[in-house]
Amino acid sequence: MPAHEAEIGRARLLELVPDGFEERDAEGDVELVAYVDRDTEARLRTAFGDVTTAPVEPGWEDRWRAFHRSVQAGGLWIGRPWEPPPEGVPAVVVDPGRAFGTGAHPTTRLCVELLARAERGSLLDAGCGSGVVAVAGARLGFDPVHAVDVDETAVEVARETARANGVRVDVSRADALRDTLPTADLVVANIELRAVEALLARRPAARAIVSGYLAHERPGAPGWEAVARLERDGWAADMF
Repeated sequence: MPAHEAEIGRARLLELVPDGFEERDAEGDVELVAYVDRDTEARLRTAFGDVTTAPVEPGWEDRWRAFHRSVQAGGLWIGRPWEPPPEGVPAVVVDPGRAFGTGAHPTTRLCVELLARAERGSLLDAGCGSGVVAVAGARLGFDPVHAVDVDETAVEVARETARANGVRVDVSRADALRDTLPTADLVVANIELRAVEALLARRPAARAIVSGYLAHERPGAPGWEAVARLERDGWAADMF
């Protein structure tokens, strides 16, 4: 699929294949790959239309681990439970699976980089997914840290992520664009561009870090002052 449609495709695929999938570059496009049974294959064809299938090779059960790589961002190591973190580097451990957000995606890393530069205070992660950004915020010294997501599975996974890392994050189910949100000094949102714009229009905090869109895009943010921007691998994040 075209790169500009990949974020929507990932979210749609995660609903159908909650155990995870592989992502590959395909000459400027993005190819999403998952191990599925015949029933799920039929649902994928209904959802995407353009689907190619191939028989799996022996040992497929463990191949997915090779595609979840650890990264470093904002002075933190972000990786999987089966990988040891580097000595002396604060770790954020994320178990890839039921909720979007393993920490390796460029937009997640950009948000963490901007968090590391931001003045500390209370933090709200709006649309938290797996909770990796909220936990990174807690590791960086933000307190208290709140996280909300409209998806109940994401709420459960974010709570598990916080517990696994031994940090306090208040996670609750809420629609970040409609419901009353916890008060915070800084809001971070790694979501789709139009949702970012709608969230900024609500002004849930005095400061904001936002991402989830391509480098050639800029969120409309009337009344906000852009103070920093980072780009990585064709994606961008902004601090207002």
